[in-house]
Amino acid sequence: MQKRCGKKALSFFFCMTLIVAMALGTTGCNGKNSDKAPEGTEQEANVSETAKSLGEGEKEFDFTVVDADGNETSFEIHTDQETVGEALAELGVIEGEESEYGLFVQTVNGITADFEKDGKYWAFYINGEYAESGVDATPITEGASYSFKME
Repeated sequence: MQKRCGKKALSFFFCMTLIVAMALGTTGCNGKNSDKAPEGTEQEANVSETAKSLGEGEKEFDFTVVDADGNETSFEIHTDQETVGEALAELGVIEGEESEYGLFVQTVNGITADFEKDGKYWAFYINGEYAESGVDATPITEGASYSFKME
């Protein structure tokens, strides 16, 4: 009985997270660029100058982590894995829990988001667009860039 309630609560949590993410994505697509800071401002100073190279393998992709303060950390990932999730998990960059919906990412680059505690979660982006698939179901595509942003 308690296991069933736990699954229902977890399903409810994932559904609510998806609803919130879709609502944020919809309201954020109004065509205005009002939250972009002018060149030379503090926001631009938060961007890391060089990407850290991680892993070994034939496939390569750019990966960026944006924390709650807007600080960016960039990585150049090298791997032989098939999906972005497998590559990042193998290198210890992401951690999370498996669910019926796939990997629920809770920690990225050592930073944990706890939606129940502070209302924050890790959002997965592909080429700057909110991803329509989970990180563990996203195949590595040559030339694509991937990121997680705490929202």
